[in-house]
Amino acid sequence: MATDIRIALDAMGGDHGPAVALRAAGIALERRPDLRFLLFGDRAAIEPILVADPRLAGRAQVFHTDVVVKMTEKPSQALRAGRRVSSMWQAIEAVKSGAADCAVSAGNTGALMAMAKVCLHTMAPIDRPAIAALWPTLRGESIVLDVGATIGGDEQHLVDLAVMGAAMARIVFDIDSPTVGLLNVGVEEIKGVEEVKAAGRLLRDANLPNMRYVGFVEGDDLGKGAVDVFVTEGFTGNIALKTAEGTARQLGQYMRDAFSHSLMSRIGFFFARKALAALRERMAPRASGGVFLGLDGVVIKAHGGADADSYAGAIELGYDMVRQELLAKIREMIAQASDSRATAASPATGA
Repeated sequence: MATDIRIALDAMGGDHGPAVALRAAGIALERRPDLRFLLFGDRAAIEPILVADPRLAGRAQVFHTDVVVKMTEKPSQALRAGRRVSSMWQAIEAVKSGAADCAVSAGNTGALMAMAKVCLHTMAPIDRPAIAALWPTLRGESIVLDVGATIGGDEQHLVDLAVMGAAMARIVFDIDSPTVGLLNVGVEEIKGVEEVKAAGRLLRDANLPNMRYVGFVEGDDLGKGAVDVFVTEGFTGNIALKTAEGTARQLGQYMRDAFSHSLMSRIGFFFARKALAALRERMAPRASGGVFLGLDGVVIKAHGGADADSYAGAIELGYDMVRQELLAKIREMIAQASDSRATAASPATGA
């Protein structure tokens, strides 16, 4: 694929709106010169920022919308008020029409998922989409999914998550057969709810060529980076995500309190501040963006409070998913899983 990658950007989404979204687009463009942007939002708010960045202006087109999805809106409210007319919906619709390769928004997560599912639909035979997050570990990073798109799920849903997560890992980590584990209350085969145990049997029997299923993994394995892809349903995944983010903030506050305790500790902080900043950067699941998997199109969710650098990371994540053909890799692995199930279900034939 030698053509430009076209990003449909919901310029109004998130806590900071176009001020940060467009600055992020400019940063991403510096690092990925083959980007083009379709900017959806209030033209009066967007164009003054574009004027200050001629390079971005030359690689962007503005599409005016009057409606912005509020961060506080419920998904059902956002669909009623913003369907077809909001900056969020129109960014997603640009992917559906083929005008853009990827949609990126820092807006309301529930609304973005609801609109993306209604507009793009899920990729056959995936019934329920997922949000995949990049998680810091002692080995570097792992992918964790689902972190909140879908609550609950049967064994087939968990297998679908494993397939989609492995496809993403092949791109993000540049490995042919990423390791995959099912998050569980123990590593023993007899432990856990029936859906998780059944999913483990399916994955073991499938023996798919582009993933290595290693079995059950536990919560403390997340920090160790025991596998490349951790699979769980959205209720557990979202609790794990919020717990990790809260723990990172808690440790940060502990360190701030400790370093402000005395004059000597404040002097110590002066010399350690760069190392502490690097530690803070590594502690929480990557804020740059989450990938919506299972949709018939590429959608990236940037963090609502992201700064320009983090938001640029979300744009570049979308770029990589398109450039490395995420959807094709998911379809390839779905087909392999389907063939494996069909083979397992076929009666043995004799001479």
